[in-house]
Amino acid sequence: MSRTIELTLIDVSAAEHSDASLLEHAKDLAPQFKALADENRLAIVLLLSEHSRTVRELTEATGLAQTLVSHHLAPLRELGLVSVVPKGRSNVYSLCCDAFSAPLRALAGLSNPVEHNGCC
Repeated sequence: MSRTIELTLIDVSAAEHSDASLLEHAKDLAPQFKALADENRLAIVLLLSEHSRTVRELTEATGLAQTLVSHHLAPLRELGLVSVVPKGRSNVYSLCCDAFSAPLRALAGLSNPVEHNGCC
């Protein structure tokens, strides 16, 4: 069973959006960003943006204990950012949807800003 998440990009400079609607949108997004603010959760999500993985694979890739990886996966699942599919004796974790992968990788690129058109 796969889960999808609907991502809506809003042009905050557009006159058609009121301040109130932008504030409401920010309120709705805050829990997801809070979950991603933890470096271990962000690392897990970045690994899942490459391809689906089991807890064991995530444990090996991050160097975290299995219980800690499972602990970090729980809120990501609850928020719908990560989905899980049982496969044999393991669970395979994936990002909720392909639409989440591209923006996530773009945000990850902020850690290595490159001067471009006067930005950064």
